[in-house]
Amino acid sequence: MQELKGTGVALATPFNEDLSLDLNGLGQLVEYNISGGVDYLVVMGTTAENATLTATEKDQVVAKVIEVNSGRLPLVLGVGGNNTATVIEELKVRDLSAFKAILSVSPYYNRPTQAGIYAHYLAVAEASPLPVILYNVPGRTGSNVLPETVIKLAQASANIIGVKEAAGDLAQMMRLIKERPDGFLVLSGDDLLALPTVSVGGDGVISVLAQGLPGIFSEMMNEGLQGNFSEAYKKHYTLMPAVDLIFTEGNPAGIKALLANKNICKDRVRLPLVAATETLKQNIATYLSETGL
Repeated sequence: MQELKGTGVALATPFNEDLSLDLNGLGQLVEYNISGGVDYLVVMGTTAENATLTATEKDQVVAKVIEVNSGRLPLVLGVGGNNTATVIEELKVRDLSAFKAILSVSPYYNRPTQAGIYAHYLAVAEASPLPVILYNVPGRTGSNVLPETVIKLAQASANIIGVKEAAGDLAQMMRLIKERPDGFLVLSGDDLLALPTVSVGGDGVISVLAQGLPGIFSEMMNEGLQGNFSEAYKKHYTLMPAVDLIFTEGNPAGIKALLANKNICKDRVRLPLVAATETLKQNIATYLSETGL
């Protein structure tokens, strides 16, 4: 899974003014990221607002990304949830032939114990025809997949190949990197920790911001992976304000405001999310102007 190192992008789902799918905008977003140099694309992650997409819309989004990508970059599909049986059923019925791996979020709302998380992921890994990347994001799920649980899963199933770690805790990230089996991917799920994760031995990021600024973000990660941290951290500090801006009013409202500024897609989001305020849009515009990005 070396092809899933570096910069992965969790694609947003563009909407028209009437909140219908903007498939043309999605196509533009995919092309923008491919030309910007990202390493792979993640479809149906949290940033895709998949919680408010119908089953038909999800199929349309997946099909559009596959069509536009046309085999140029590796694709990862988000398949997760808080009903283990439903996750397994989706893995059985969905055509996964265009994808390299599955990204599966830890069960949310139920708040399972570590034993429950372990059993859930083992069942998913056994059912999945593709390698599985765990996704730990306690701020959304309400529970933290502890490093010892991740390592236990990595050792128990060869089909579990990595983790997207979004606890926002660099010490937790370092424990994962220290204890992981050979070849197990540790990917940052926090844009601000993307380069620090590589600095301590991690493998990359699945990013929100990178889809809006793919050139500089991909260059930063490539330099970090090559050990050129002097140049990489210059870019990191340039990007830090952008990370703050796009998450000020939640994801994906912020990144969609940035993408709208670049005329890639509109800034529309579906309730219960609301679009970025005019103040945030102006702050993003000012940042982009001042940095030349």
